[in-house]
Amino acid sequence: MSISVSSIQPAMNTVAIAAALSLPISLCRSSKLNGKKGERGGIRVFAVFSKEGDTLEKKSAWSTIFDVEEPRFKMPQYKGKFLDINQALEVARYDIQYCDWRARQDLLTIMLLHDKVVEVLNPLAREYKSIGTLKKDLAELQEELAQADMQVHISEARVATALDKLAYMEYRLLQDRNSTDCDQASPSPSTSTQSSNTVKRKPPKKNLDVSGPVQPYHPRLKNFWYPIAFSIDLKDDTMIPIESFEEPWVIFRGKDGKPGCVQNTCAHRACPLHLGSVNEGRIQCPYHGWEYSRDGTCEKMPSTRLLNVKLKSLPCFEQEGMIWIWPGDEPPAANLPSLLPPTGFQIHAEIVMELPVEHGLLLDNLLDLAHAPFTHTSTFAKGWNVPSLVKFLTPTSGLQGYWDPYPIDMEFRPPCMVLSTIGISKPGKLEGQSTRQCSTHLHQLHVCLPSSRDKTRLLYRMSLDFAPILKHIPFMQYLWRHFAKQVLDEDLRLVVGQQERMINGANIWNLPVSYDKLGVRYRQWRDAVEQGEKHLPFTESS
Repeated sequence: MSISVSSIQPAMNTVAIAAALSLPISLCRSSKLNGKKGERGGIRVFAVFSKEGDTLEKKSAWSTIFDVEEPRFKMPQYKGKFLDINQALEVARYDIQYCDWRARQDLLTIMLLHDKVVEVLNPLAREYKSIGTLKKDLAELQEELAQADMQVHISEARVATALDKLAYMEYRLLQDRNSTDCDQASPSPSTSTQSSNTVKRKPPKKNLDVSGPVQPYHPRLKNFWYPIAFSIDLKDDTMIPIESFEEPWVIFRGKDGKPGCVQNTCAHRACPLHLGSVNEGRIQCPYHGWEYSRDGTCEKMPSTRLLNVKLKSLPCFEQEGMIWIWPGDEPPAANLPSLLPPTGFQIHAEIVMELPVEHGLLLDNLLDLAHAPFTHTSTFAKGWNVPSLVKFLTPTSGLQGYWDPYPIDMEFRPPCMVLSTIGISKPGKLEGQSTRQCSTHLHQLHVCLPSSRDKTRLLYRMSLDFAPILKHIPFMQYLWRHFAKQVLDEDLRLVVGQQERMINGANIWNLPVSYDKLGVRYRQWRDAVEQGEKHLPFTESS
């Protein structure tokens, strides 16, 4: 049986991170350290902590590393008080000091356990112990070492969280100071334009506030290409009624097979056109037989003289198996984005659902994976462990990244698409710590079309880079739909309740944390669009 010393390295890294902050950490001997002197094996140490506060003193050259006073007794007591930014910063600094102290104890524990292993395997001691006793001792030490190693990872997670908190507090403090400087600055009339520009500061960022009744969608949010249907669903001589931004539309194919999108209201008596039929590439109203072409022109009026009548229509194109519309009033962008799965994947399912939630809430949900071990316990996350820390790692300016510890890559694609690639070994199981470590993958596309203020049209496309035979199994589409509905139902009961409370005034983004990063960036991107900012945040053009 072999026990590696490599488990010491993570704790050393943790100590180095905390030490690099140059925080005022005391190196004097703690008054709480009492015990018995002694030494074991070839490594001499100062103290061992089996539990927080329990110590066993030993003199050693390592004393300067491990002889650090526990900082919790110095921490200021603010319990039950509202903290200003300086007090919060002080608490965050003490968090770092505590993490440093805890990491040193974790490292010391591992070193002593290795020391015990050396003692157990000492050839001079073997004559006094049976093989069975040796095996038992080593098994116990192996278990203790595994627990200590787990504690090291917990400490690492604490350090990461504390560093994030400290950085946020320092950022807020800097913003507050800049804001104060800006308010107090009063340039004289002789000040040049250049110097007056220097005085101007950006105001501190406002916290996210998504609360109250859902407001009408801002017209600027319409100035994007939106996928509204899968090509396979729009057959010749058929129509698909849709809602987009609270307006009714109907899509169909013209004589040339190209798709068109016109207002789903007859110009004559406001009858819903989708209740009629497609006749030679034109929609025929079921009330009086008026017929409309792809651009909305009325080309037939039975039983009366043909009048110059035209319905509102939207730019409509077909690309890569999807029908797209441009609902905005600005000129359409020249190119449609590509939503095809990566090379090597085959599309296995394309599903459309109408969901009773506002599309922003659904996007918030899809861009969050930390909820999976708690929400999706009956479906894809069944059996997932709850990690001590969940992170979303992303570039400084970007709407994509990957989850840790889940092997999942994810991207928000404006204006309403979420793409994800998941590394899997078998349905419902995760394999590896990143998608690169996984041999098989599931790729998903979610399109959240804003139908109305309380309804979303969801387009879901699922692709696999394995098991191509599944695509040819009869009725497999219905099985995929069943699975997709199961997962969505687990989310919907929560998001619908969330929406009810939001409408009554609750802020659904009250306390964002580190794993909310992608959802927060989506909200900041959307706010920037609605405010008419020229350069949108987290995009290549910004």
